[in-house]
Amino acid sequence: MFENPNFLTAVLGFIVVLAPLVVVHELGHYFVGRLFGVKAEAFSVGFGRELLGFTDKRGTRWKLSALPLGGYVQFAGDMNPASQPTEDWLALPDEERAQTFQSKSLGARAAIVAAGPLTNMLVAILIIAGFTMAFGKIVAEPVIGEIMQDSPAAAAGMNLGDRIVSVDGTQIDSFDDIREHVIPYPGETINIVWQRDGQEQSAEVKLDTHVEIDRFGNEFRMGRIGIGTDAIRTDEVGPFAALGEGTRQTIAIMKMSAVGLWQIVTGRRSLDELGGPVKIAKYSGEQLVQGWFAYIAFVAMISINLAFINLLPIPVLDGGHLAFYAFEAVRRRPVSAKGQDMAFRTGLALILGLMVFVTILDITSLDIFGS
Repeated sequence: MFENPNFLTAVLGFIVVLAPLVVVHELGHYFVGRLFGVKAEAFSVGFGRELLGFTDKRGTRWKLSALPLGGYVQFAGDMNPASQPTEDWLALPDEERAQTFQSKSLGARAAIVAAGPLTNMLVAILIIAGFTMAFGKIVAEPVIGEIMQDSPAAAAGMNLGDRIVSVDGTQIDSFDDIREHVIPYPGETINIVWQRDGQEQSAEVKLDTHVEIDRFGNEFRMGRIGIGTDAIRTDEVGPFAALGEGTRQTIAIMKMSAVGLWQIVTGRRSLDELGGPVKIAKYSGEQLVQGWFAYIAFVAMISINLAFINLLPIPVLDGGHLAFYAFEAVRRRPVSAKGQDMAFRTGLALILGLMVFVTILDITSLDIFGS
């Protein structure tokens, strides 16, 4: 691997991470669409001018395009952003119209749309499950084996050997459960219940804000109560247990992403913590130079975040389509084509504006041409 990240490794890392994940996302849409009898007119790896391709027996044009930044699937009848019936669609012969996206039931359309982000989640689950099977599942009991001086835990009266029972009313079964309730909430106050000699004690604990800086100078703000554990073991697990662990970790990471985004929206985290394409490229290059294990783990993280972003209820994203379908299920009729068109235009403007904003943030905060 490369010794240090630079501009070229950042670009290479960005392409090698994001392009396959977008293609996998689109394959999820494609295969579920096929399952419901929707014809795909084209499936492109990359964007822009076609470099080479072929048409299969189902009439789908598979092509490799000039810009290797992802891909797309185009379903038959998908003639407008809102996927609403048009005069051209109504003019199609019955046999052709039956193979279009718009002709399918509400449940089928929702399943096709949801398949993309769910496929990204599946990729992450499989990666994490693979690591778990290869290296074992680390099990850390929620028993305090270390307390930092002048920490929130020390101020609350916790002692060595205490067992954490719950955080904010949620039962704690492992030390990882504690991290999930602490790391995303720097500076906030949480309720902790612990057990000592069979007796429960509790306290309201204000978390420290810990800033961690990695070898590349990236800063990460995390909540901390100042405890550690030495009750750690590594268990060998089979494929089903590994898949369960992969699922648990994937859901936990998506939850942390949702918490982080909400904290930014409500002003509890800085806008500097938002990251766009430039920051993703930088991080991709940094993980690439650290070796394949770190890089594959980073791919899993990006795949989870790609799923999370696409599930946001913003028009033009998969989550926006799903929100319209939910609205249609409740009202028993779809939102008008005009209303959907206006919403998609607004959503597109929002996404493009956000991309420009985070790119400017990335460029001003990162030394993207550093050696």
